[in-house]
Amino acid sequence: MPDFSFSDALLAWFDVHGRHDLPWQVADDPYKVWVSEIMLQQTQVKTVLQYFERFINRFPTVKDLGTASWDDVAPYWAGLGYYARARNLHKAASVVAQQGHFPKTREQWMELPGIGPSTAGALMSLGLREYGVIMDGNVKRVLSRFFAVEDDLSKPVHERAMWQRAEQLCPETRNHDYTQAIMDLGATVCTPKKPLCLYCPMQQHCQAHQQGLETELPYKKPKKAVPVKSAHVLLIHSQQEWFWQQRPATGLWGGLWALPIAESESEFIQLCQRLHLPPLASSVQISHSFTHFTWLLNAHVIELETDQQEYLMAELGGQWLKPQIATEMGIPTAMKKLISAVNL
Repeated sequence: MPDFSFSDALLAWFDVHGRHDLPWQVADDPYKVWVSEIMLQQTQVKTVLQYFERFINRFPTVKDLGTASWDDVAPYWAGLGYYARARNLHKAASVVAQQGHFPKTREQWMELPGIGPSTAGALMSLGLREYGVIMDGNVKRVLSRFFAVEDDLSKPVHERAMWQRAEQLCPETRNHDYTQAIMDLGATVCTPKKPLCLYCPMQQHCQAHQQGLETELPYKKPKKAVPVKSAHVLLIHSQQEWFWQQRPATGLWGGLWALPIAESESEFIQLCQRLHLPPLASSVQISHSFTHFTWLLNAHVIELETDQQEYLMAELGGQWLKPQIATEMGIPTAMKKLISAVNL
């Protein structure tokens, strides 16, 4: 099938069935496209829609985001996960705010923290309405099936070959519509499970469909068993306030507020002894799953007298906050689970 036919068929489908009313589909606002692209990494559109408007209302321009402190930004990302995305977006926005203009080339976009080749292509195409090629999960899935590619795309040689296919198919004319169209096709028709081949404009020319391989492709690595780790959480409360610490800027839950966590039994015992904590009042366990492991968090509830609050702050450097206030400052989903699980 000639290359132009793929793009023509896709664009004809998009004109009728594509998504044209997403809040970041603004012709003259690359900032909104940028925020949406970062939010959409490893996150579905329906989830992003719940966060995007609130984020943009608080930080309506790249200058607003770039000049804000991380403590201002964190609450507006809390719950979306993959917090390194937010930290990189914040850093990159500060660079652009200082420069006073958006990058003008794919290479310039890729110089910013957190922007790889596909995101840079999307920002060129959707953000600036210039020529750009993308290779997100939706595109990989569509092209893997269309060409019946059985290679492991995590290997650089096979990924390069897929990029070549994407570049050959991507048109100059209506490039931004094509970019949105191929993402929409992957998200709504050529889905990971149970693809809706009957409604696909590529059905007659899709080699995977012809060979009955549409549910087998793209190639999936055998899933490794997700390890289960455990940790101890100190839920220290005094009156109606709980003791919270801000996590380090890098690493898990970077920059968010959480209850003190000891990742081993010995660390937990040493911490309790060092702080001369009173006996435990009660305990509760929750489970929280990440992409690469599941965390069993054992929360130990301890009550302190009011006159001990200053001592604990001096020792651990945190803050006494009511759970509602901490939530507004930005806390991980696991901490929200703990708030719901503990009856104080």
